[in-house]
Amino acid sequence: MPIPVTIPTPLRNLTGGADTVQTEGATIGALLDNLDAAYPGIKARICDESGAVRRFVNIYVNGEDIRFLEEKETAIKETDEISIVPAIAGG
Repeated sequence: MPIPVTIPTPLRNLTGGADTVQTEGATIGALLDNLDAAYPGIKARICDESGAVRRFVNIYVNGEDIRFLEEKETAIKETDEISIVPAIAGG
């Protein structure tokens, strides 16, 4: 079953302007791989060269930051809400 993923404005040029896309995956890592297969280049904007989620990108599962769960190994299901959110810097 497809899982809806909310895409932030800076990445929507890679999704044809869509703010929400559907993809599949049992974990966040698999979801990112499938997202990149459908929208080439998006994973490179989300993950660094080592494959870790970039410092300035947050991924939430049902409002919880995956950094406080199991990072890319966080298990997901089709009823979850996945959001990719760029970190906001400020002072």
